[in-house]
Amino acid sequence: MFQAKKIVIIGPAHPIRGGLAAFNERLARELTAQGHDVQIHTFSFQYPSFMFPGKEQYTSAPAPEGLRIKRSVHSLNPLNWRKTGLDIRRQRPDMVIVAFWIPLMAMSLGSLARIIRKNGHSRIVGLVHNLIPHEKRPGDAALTQYFVNSCDAFITLSREVLSDIRRLTHKPAAYAPHPVYDHFGDALPAAQARQHLGWDENAKYLLFFGFIRHYKGLDLLLQAMADPRIRAIENLKLVVAGEFYEDRKKYEPLLGPNVTLVSDFIPDSDVKYYFSAADLVVQPYRTATQSGISQMAYHFGTPMLVTNVGGLPEIVPDGKAGYVVPPDPNAIAEGILRFLEQPAGQFAAFIKAQQQLYSWGHFVKTLETLQ
Repeated sequence: MFQAKKIVIIGPAHPIRGGLAAFNERLARELTAQGHDVQIHTFSFQYPSFMFPGKEQYTSAPAPEGLRIKRSVHSLNPLNWRKTGLDIRRQRPDMVIVAFWIPLMAMSLGSLARIIRKNGHSRIVGLVHNLIPHEKRPGDAALTQYFVNSCDAFITLSREVLSDIRRLTHKPAAYAPHPVYDHFGDALPAAQARQHLGWDENAKYLLFFGFIRHYKGLDLLLQAMADPRIRAIENLKLVVAGEFYEDRKKYEPLLGPNVTLVSDFIPDSDVKYYFSAADLVVQPYRTATQSGISQMAYHFGTPMLVTNVGGLPEIVPDGKAGYVVPPDPNAIAEGILRFLEQPAGQFAAFIKAQQQLYSWGHFVKTLETLQ
Protein backbone atom coordinates (compact mmCIF):
# COMPACT_ATOMS: atom_id res chain seq x y z
CA MET A 1 0.00 0.00 0.00
CA PHE A 2 1.22 3.48 -0.91
CA GLN A 3 2.26 5.04 2.42
CA ALA A 4 1.49 8.70 1.76
CA LYS A 5 -1.86 9.72 3.21
CA LYS A 6 -2.13 13.36 2.18
CA ILE A 7 -1.34 14.10 -1.47
CA VAL A 8 -1.51 17.33 -3.46
CA ILE A 9 -1.43 17.37 -7.26
CA ILE A 10 -0.46 20.67 -8.90
CA GLY A 11 -1.40 21.03 -12.55
CA PRO A 12 -4.26 21.46 -15.01
CA ALA A 13 -7.70 20.20 -13.98
CA HIS A 14 -11.32 21.26 -14.41
CA PRO A 15 -12.38 23.75 -15.70
CA ILE A 16 -9.23 23.60 -17.85
CA ARG A 17 -9.77 21.11 -20.63
CA GLY A 18 -7.45 18.72 -22.45
CA GLY A 19 -5.26 15.69 -21.90
CA LEU A 20 -3.20 17.06 -19.00
CA ALA A 21 -6.34 17.86 -17.03
CA ALA A 22 -7.74 14.43 -17.82
CA PHE A 23 -4.52 12.79 -16.60
CA ASN A 24 -4.45 14.67 -13.28
CA GLU A 25 -8.11 14.02 -12.59
CA ARG A 26 -7.82 10.30 -13.36
CA LEU A 27 -4.70 10.01 -11.19
CA ALA A 28 -6.52 11.75 -8.34
CA ARG A 29 -9.36 9.25 -8.65
CA GLU A 30 -6.97 6.30 -8.44
CA LEU A 31 -5.19 7.69 -5.39
CA THR A 32 -8.53 8.49 -3.73
CA ALA A 33 -9.79 4.97 -4.47
CA GLN A 34 -6.76 3.63 -2.59
CA GLY A 35 -7.79 5.58 0.49
CA HIS A 36 -5.67 8.70 0.28
CA ASP A 37 -6.60 12.31 0.96
CA VAL A 38 -6.10 13.99 -2.43
CA GLN A 39 -6.52 17.57 -3.56
CA ILE A 40 -5.73 19.10 -6.94
CA HIS A 41 -4.49 22.69 -7.15
CA THR A 42 -5.19 23.82 -10.70
CA PHE A 43 -4.69 27.14 -12.46
CA SER A 44 -6.87 30.16 -11.86
CA PHE A 45 -4.87 31.59 -14.79
CA GLN A 46 -2.89 29.32 -17.10
CA TYR A 47 -2.03 30.97 -20.43
CA PRO A 48 -2.55 34.55 -21.61
CA SER A 49 -5.07 34.45 -24.45
CA PHE A 50 -2.52 35.56 -27.04
CA MET A 51 -0.23 32.63 -26.09
CA PHE A 52 -2.92 29.95 -26.20
CA PRO A 53 -3.02 28.42 -29.69
CA GLY A 54 -6.50 26.91 -29.50
CA LYS A 55 -9.99 28.40 -29.42
CA GLU A 56 -10.79 27.96 -25.73
CA GLN A 57 -8.83 26.94 -22.62
CA TYR A 58 -11.84 26.09 -20.49
CA THR A 59 -14.69 23.63 -20.63
CA SER A 60 -18.32 24.40 -19.92
CA ALA A 61 -18.90 20.84 -18.69
CA PRO A 62 -19.79 20.40 -15.02
CA ALA A 63 -17.00 19.73 -12.53
CA PRO A 64 -16.15 16.05 -12.05
CA GLU A 65 -17.85 14.55 -9.03
CA GLY A 66 -15.84 13.12 -6.17
CA LEU A 67 -12.73 15.24 -6.70
CA ARG A 68 -11.43 18.18 -4.66
CA ILE A 69 -10.17 20.77 -7.14
CA LYS A 70 -9.05 24.24 -6.10
CA ARG A 71 -8.34 26.98 -8.66
CA SER A 72 -5.39 28.60 -6.95
CA VAL A 73 -2.34 28.91 -9.22
CA HIS A 74 -1.66 31.98 -11.39
CA SER A 75 1.12 31.04 -13.80
CA LEU A 76 2.52 34.59 -14.13
CA ASN A 77 2.05 36.13 -10.66
CA PRO A 78 4.92 35.65 -8.15
CA LEU A 79 2.77 37.00 -5.31
CA ASN A 80 0.29 34.24 -6.03
CA TRP A 81 3.05 31.63 -6.02
CA ARG A 82 4.03 32.68 -2.51
CA LYS A 83 0.44 32.73 -1.24
CA THR A 84 -0.45 29.36 -2.77
CA GLY A 85 2.87 27.80 -1.81
CA LEU A 86 2.51 28.87 1.83
CA ASP A 87 -1.05 27.57 1.90
CA ILE A 88 0.04 24.11 0.70
CA ARG A 89 3.15 24.18 2.91
CA ARG A 90 0.99 24.67 6.01
CA GLN A 91 -1.14 21.66 5.05
CA ARG A 92 2.00 19.46 5.21
CA PRO A 93 1.06 16.98 2.49
CA ASP A 94 3.18 13.84 2.43
CA MET A 95 3.66 14.10 -1.31
CA VAL A 96 3.20 16.92 -3.82
CA ILE A 97 2.97 15.76 -7.44
CA VAL A 98 3.80 18.62 -9.81
CA ALA A 99 2.86 18.15 -13.47
CA PHE A 100 5.42 19.59 -15.91
CA TRP A 101 5.02 19.79 -19.67
CA ILE A 102 6.41 23.11 -20.93
CA PRO A 103 9.20 25.49 -19.82
CA LEU A 104 6.74 28.41 -19.72
CA MET A 105 5.37 26.93 -16.48
CA ALA A 106 8.77 26.33 -14.88
CA MET A 107 8.94 29.54 -12.87
CA SER A 108 5.52 29.14 -11.27
CA LEU A 109 5.79 25.41 -10.64
CA GLY A 110 9.42 25.51 -9.54
CA SER A 111 8.76 28.41 -7.17
CA LEU A 112 5.75 26.66 -5.64
CA ALA A 113 7.81 23.52 -5.09
CA ARG A 114 10.61 25.46 -3.38
CA ILE A 115 8.19 27.18 -1.01
CA ILE A 116 6.32 23.98 -0.12
CA ARG A 117 9.35 21.82 0.55
CA LYS A 118 10.59 24.27 3.21
CA ASN A 119 8.17 22.63 5.63
CA GLY A 120 10.74 19.84 5.87
CA HIS A 121 8.05 17.22 5.34
CA SER A 122 6.53 17.28 1.84
CA ARG A 123 8.28 15.28 -0.88
CA ILE A 124 8.08 16.95 -4.29
CA VAL A 125 7.69 14.57 -7.23
CA GLY A 126 7.85 16.01 -10.73
CA LEU A 127 5.37 14.29 -13.05
CA VAL A 128 7.17 15.02 -16.31
CA HIS A 129 5.16 14.65 -19.51
CA ASN A 130 7.80 16.42 -21.62
CA LEU A 131 11.13 17.82 -20.48
CA ILE A 132 12.43 19.02 -23.84
CA PRO A 133 9.65 20.97 -25.61
CA HIS A 134 8.48 20.01 -29.10
CA GLU A 135 8.71 23.65 -30.16
CA LYS A 136 11.86 25.23 -28.72
CA ARG A 137 12.30 28.83 -27.58
CA PRO A 138 15.22 30.84 -26.14
CA GLY A 139 15.60 30.29 -22.41
CA ASP A 140 13.99 26.83 -22.37
CA ALA A 141 17.06 25.10 -20.94
CA ALA A 142 17.45 27.50 -17.99
CA LEU A 143 13.74 27.37 -17.16
CA THR A 144 13.67 23.58 -17.31
CA GLN A 145 16.71 23.34 -15.04
CA TYR A 146 14.98 25.67 -12.55
CA PHE A 147 12.07 23.26 -12.32
CA VAL A 148 14.26 20.16 -12.12
CA ASN A 149 16.25 21.66 -9.24
CA SER A 150 13.05 22.23 -7.26
CA CYS A 151 11.99 18.56 -7.13
CA ASP A 152 13.06 15.64 -4.94
CA ALA A 153 12.21 12.92 -7.47
CA PHE A 154 10.60 12.38 -10.86
CA ILE A 155 8.22 10.05 -12.63
CA THR A 156 8.08 9.98 -16.43
CA LEU A 157 5.74 8.44 -18.97
CA SER A 158 8.42 7.39 -21.46
CA ARG A 159 11.98 6.14 -21.30
CA GLU A 160 13.06 9.00 -23.57
CA VAL A 161 11.96 11.59 -20.99
CA LEU A 162 13.64 9.55 -18.26
CA SER A 163 16.88 9.77 -20.26
CA ASP A 164 16.41 13.54 -20.60
CA ILE A 165 16.10 13.84 -16.83
CA ARG A 166 19.19 11.70 -16.24
CA ARG A 167 21.19 14.21 -18.27
CA LEU A 168 20.17 17.01 -15.89
CA THR A 169 20.12 15.38 -12.45
CA HIS A 170 20.97 12.27 -10.45
CA LYS A 171 17.90 12.56 -8.22
CA PRO A 172 15.60 9.51 -7.99
CA ALA A 173 13.54 9.02 -11.14
CA ALA A 174 11.33 6.24 -12.46
CA TYR A 175 9.48 5.40 -15.66
CA ALA A 176 5.88 4.18 -15.72
CA PRO A 177 3.97 3.83 -18.99
CA HIS A 178 1.18 6.31 -19.59
CA PRO A 179 -1.93 4.56 -18.23
CA VAL A 180 -4.99 4.00 -20.37
CA TYR A 181 -7.59 6.75 -20.47
CA ASP A 182 -10.54 4.69 -19.29
CA HIS A 183 -12.85 7.50 -18.20
CA PHE A 184 -14.47 8.08 -21.60
CA GLY A 185 -16.79 5.09 -21.27
CA ASP A 186 -16.65 1.57 -22.65
CA ALA A 187 -16.03 0.62 -26.25
CA LEU A 188 -19.12 0.35 -28.42
CA PRO A 189 -19.91 -1.93 -31.35
CA ALA A 190 -18.47 -0.29 -34.44
CA ALA A 191 -21.84 -0.24 -36.21
CA GLN A 192 -23.47 1.58 -33.29
CA ALA A 193 -20.68 4.15 -33.09
CA ARG A 194 -20.76 4.75 -36.84
CA GLN A 195 -24.49 5.19 -36.85
CA HIS A 196 -24.16 7.82 -34.11
CA LEU A 197 -21.49 9.71 -36.09
CA GLY A 198 -23.17 9.27 -39.47
CA TRP A 199 -20.30 7.22 -40.88
CA ASP A 200 -20.62 4.63 -43.64
CA GLU A 201 -20.98 1.23 -41.99
CA ASN A 202 -19.14 -0.53 -44.84
CA ALA A 203 -16.14 1.80 -45.22
CA LYS A 204 -12.69 1.53 -43.64
CA TYR A 205 -11.89 4.48 -41.38
CA LEU A 206 -8.57 5.93 -40.29
CA LEU A 207 -8.63 8.37 -37.39
CA PHE A 208 -6.30 11.27 -36.58
CA PHE A 209 -7.41 12.52 -33.17
CA GLY A 210 -6.34 15.45 -31.02
CA PHE A 211 -5.12 18.99 -31.41
CA ILE A 212 -3.19 19.86 -34.54
CA ARG A 213 0.32 21.31 -34.49
CA HIS A 214 3.28 20.95 -36.82
CA TYR A 215 5.06 18.32 -34.73
CA LYS A 216 2.04 16.00 -34.92
CA GLY A 217 2.60 15.56 -38.65
CA LEU A 218 -0.94 15.78 -39.98
CA ASP A 219 0.46 17.13 -43.25
CA LEU A 220 2.49 13.91 -43.64
CA LEU A 221 -0.66 11.85 -43.23
CA LEU A 222 -2.60 14.00 -45.68
CA GLN A 223 0.18 13.54 -48.23
CA ALA A 224 -0.03 9.79 -47.63
CA MET A 225 -3.78 9.92 -48.28
CA ALA A 226 -2.97 11.48 -51.67
CA ASP A 227 -0.79 8.49 -52.61
CA PRO A 228 -2.32 6.91 -55.76
CA ARG A 229 -2.38 3.50 -54.05
CA ILE A 230 -4.45 4.96 -51.21
CA ARG A 231 -6.68 7.05 -53.46
CA ALA A 232 -7.51 3.90 -55.43
CA ILE A 233 -9.22 2.33 -52.39
CA GLU A 234 -12.74 3.69 -52.77
CA ASN A 235 -14.06 2.81 -49.31
CA LEU A 236 -11.05 4.09 -47.33
CA LYS A 237 -11.56 7.36 -45.47
CA LEU A 238 -9.57 9.49 -43.02
CA VAL A 239 -11.35 11.45 -40.31
CA VAL A 240 -9.34 14.27 -38.71
CA ALA A 241 -11.01 15.07 -35.39
CA GLY A 242 -9.38 17.85 -33.44
CA GLU A 243 -8.84 21.54 -32.93
CA PHE A 244 -6.24 23.48 -34.91
CA TYR A 245 -3.50 24.94 -32.72
CA GLU A 246 -1.96 26.64 -35.74
CA ASP A 247 -3.13 28.17 -39.03
CA ARG A 248 -5.32 25.63 -40.80
CA LYS A 249 -4.72 27.27 -44.18
CA LYS A 250 -1.51 25.34 -44.76
CA TYR A 251 -3.47 22.07 -44.50
CA GLU A 252 -6.41 22.99 -46.72
CA PRO A 253 -4.61 22.40 -50.06
CA LEU A 254 -3.80 18.86 -48.85
CA LEU A 255 -7.40 17.88 -48.10
CA GLY A 256 -8.59 15.31 -50.60
CA PRO A 257 -11.97 13.67 -51.26
CA ASN A 258 -11.05 10.79 -48.93
CA VAL A 259 -10.57 13.13 -45.93
CA THR A 260 -13.23 14.45 -43.53
CA LEU A 261 -12.30 17.30 -41.21
CA VAL A 262 -14.00 17.72 -37.83
CA SER A 263 -12.03 20.79 -36.78
CA ASP A 264 -13.20 21.28 -33.25
CA PHE A 265 -12.45 20.13 -29.73
CA ILE A 266 -14.13 16.75 -29.25
CA PRO A 267 -16.01 16.64 -25.93
CA ASP A 268 -15.34 13.73 -23.60
CA SER A 269 -18.83 12.36 -24.15
CA ASP A 270 -18.10 11.82 -27.87
CA VAL A 271 -14.63 10.28 -27.63
CA LYS A 272 -15.95 6.71 -27.34
CA TYR A 273 -17.79 7.04 -30.65
CA TYR A 274 -14.72 8.09 -32.65
CA PHE A 275 -12.40 5.41 -31.29
CA SER A 276 -15.05 2.68 -31.44
CA ALA A 277 -15.94 3.57 -35.03
CA ALA A 278 -12.35 3.72 -36.33
CA ASP A 279 -10.46 0.77 -37.81
CA LEU A 280 -7.03 2.34 -37.24
CA VAL A 281 -5.73 5.31 -35.23
CA VAL A 282 -2.86 7.06 -37.04
CA GLN A 283 -0.23 9.13 -35.20
CA PRO A 284 2.16 10.49 -37.87
CA TYR A 285 4.21 12.56 -35.41
CA ARG A 286 7.51 14.20 -36.30
CA THR A 287 8.54 14.23 -32.61
CA ALA A 288 7.01 12.69 -29.53
CA THR A 289 7.67 11.53 -25.99
CA GLN A 290 4.55 9.53 -25.24
CA SER A 291 0.95 10.04 -26.26
CA GLY A 292 -2.36 9.94 -24.45
CA ILE A 293 -3.94 9.18 -27.84
CA SER A 294 -2.23 5.78 -27.86
CA GLN A 295 -3.64 5.02 -24.43
CA MET A 296 -7.13 6.01 -25.55
CA ALA A 297 -6.75 3.62 -28.48
CA TYR A 298 -5.64 0.84 -26.12
CA HIS A 299 -8.68 1.38 -23.94
CA PHE A 300 -11.05 1.11 -26.90
CA GLY A 301 -9.12 -1.77 -28.46
CA THR A 302 -8.27 0.14 -31.65
CA PRO A 303 -5.03 -0.72 -33.53
CA MET A 304 -2.53 2.06 -34.20
CA LEU A 305 -0.12 3.22 -36.86
CA VAL A 306 2.63 5.36 -35.28
CA THR A 307 5.94 6.82 -36.38
CA ASN A 308 9.25 5.67 -34.93
CA VAL A 309 9.87 8.79 -32.85
CA GLY A 310 10.26 9.26 -29.10
CA GLY A 311 8.46 6.76 -26.92
CA LEU A 312 5.79 5.75 -29.46
CA PRO A 313 7.49 2.46 -30.52
CA GLU A 314 7.70 1.48 -26.82
CA ILE A 315 3.94 1.77 -26.52
CA VAL A 316 2.97 0.34 -29.94
CA PRO A 317 5.20 -2.66 -30.75
CA ASP A 318 5.41 -3.15 -34.51
CA GLY A 319 3.24 -6.00 -35.72
CA LYS A 320 1.59 -6.50 -32.32
CA ALA A 321 -0.55 -3.45 -31.49
CA GLY A 322 -0.28 -2.01 -34.98
CA TYR A 323 2.61 -0.77 -37.10
CA VAL A 324 5.59 1.53 -36.69
CA VAL A 325 6.89 3.48 -39.69
CA PRO A 326 9.24 6.43 -40.36
CA PRO A 327 7.67 9.93 -40.36
CA ASP A 328 7.46 10.01 -44.14
CA PRO A 329 4.35 10.15 -46.37
CA ASN A 330 5.38 7.16 -48.47
CA ALA A 331 6.15 5.04 -45.39
CA ILE A 332 2.87 6.06 -43.77
CA ALA A 333 0.98 5.07 -46.94
CA GLU A 334 2.75 1.70 -46.98
CA GLY A 335 1.87 1.18 -43.31
CA ILE A 336 -1.80 1.84 -44.05
CA LEU A 337 -1.72 -0.63 -46.95
CA ARG A 338 0.00 -3.19 -44.75
CA PHE A 339 -2.75 -2.82 -42.16
CA LEU A 340 -5.51 -3.24 -44.73
CA GLU A 341 -3.97 -6.52 -45.87
CA GLN A 342 -4.32 -8.04 -42.38
CA PRO A 343 -7.44 -9.89 -41.22
CA ALA A 344 -9.80 -7.97 -38.92
CA GLY A 345 -8.99 -8.49 -35.25
CA GLN A 346 -5.33 -9.27 -35.90
CA PHE A 347 -4.17 -7.16 -32.94
CA ALA A 348 -7.09 -7.60 -30.54
CA ALA A 349 -5.54 -10.19 -28.21
CA PHE A 350 -2.28 -8.30 -27.71
CA ILE A 351 -4.04 -4.97 -27.14
CA LYS A 352 -6.33 -6.54 -24.52
CA ALA A 353 -3.35 -8.08 -22.70
CA GLN A 354 -1.49 -4.76 -22.65
CA GLN A 355 -4.35 -2.98 -20.96
CA GLN A 356 -3.28 -4.46 -17.61
CA LEU A 357 0.28 -3.15 -17.99
CA TYR A 358 -1.13 0.31 -18.63
CA SER A 359 -3.33 0.38 -15.54
CA TRP A 360 -3.51 3.31 -13.11
CA GLY A 361 -2.74 0.90 -10.30
CA HIS A 362 0.59 0.09 -11.92
CA PHE A 363 1.35 3.80 -12.25
CA VAL A 364 0.64 4.40 -8.55
CA LYS A 365 2.88 1.45 -7.59
CA THR A 366 5.72 3.19 -9.40
CA LEU A 367 4.97 6.41 -7.52
CA GLU A 368 5.28 4.35 -4.35
CA THR A 369 8.94 3.65 -5.13
CA LEU A 370 9.65 7.40 -5.06
CA GLN A 371 8.18 7.99 -1.59
